[in-house]
Amino acid sequence: MLALGLCGLAASAAGIAGQLLPRRFTTSQQQQIMAWETAGRWRTLSAGHMFPAAVSYQLSGADLESAAGLTVSARRLGVIPQASCTAGADPAAARVLRQYGCRAVLRATYADSTGSLLVTVGVAVLPDSMDARRAADALSAPGPGGLLRSVRAAPVAGTVAAHFADRTRQLAWSSSVGSYVILSAAGFADGRPRLKISADAYVAVEMYRTAGGVTEAVSAELGKAPPVPRCPGAPGC
Repeated sequence: MLALGLCGLAASAAGIAGQLLPRRFTTSQQQQIMAWETAGRWRTLSAGHMFPAAVSYQLSGADLESAAGLTVSARRLGVIPQASCTAGADPAAARVLRQYGCRAVLRATYADSTGSLLVTVGVAVLPDSMDARRAADALSAPGPGGLLRSVRAAPVAGTVAAHFADRTRQLAWSSSVGSYVILSAAGFADGRPRLKISADAYVAVEMYRTAGGVTEAVSAELGKAPPVPRCPGAPGC
């Protein structure tokens, strides 16, 4: 009887110990929790973190027809209030974004170090990473007649971007990170309408590098990997 009692006590203790052992998330659960955290950043990141005040990017030696490259920068001129997907993107882009469940568009406008090139970067919020990738792929495809499909240009009063408008956009750029589509539209600060900038190889490269540098900086903030979640290790965790 005593032996049976001791066996029962040992089994009971083992069960309690098992309940008290730290519970661990599966790899799938960890990935899901990390995706949730990334997807909520558009609500939790401050405008200054989502859109850095200054962005550095590289012009390679090949870009400059030189043996050495050059590090250049762009500065943020202003952050635009949150807009609907229809208001934040031009009609052609908005149709694509709405097709994949776009919820909102956040924008900021930057100028390069010379004040001659402008970039409006937009963050379109999608339901998940798959929708974001599909939307970005669709937007990357050439529109009919060379139509630009991108974020609306966002002017900033009292700056070199005071007259930045959709008709002055020269090129569009789109990519995705997590559940976000990052859209960039670049143009000249002097308000000239859309031109065939391919005729000037250096200007074309510099504009692409500026738009790409701003896009990558915003993508880096939104796509930064969150800490791997760990269960605190208590019953019911």
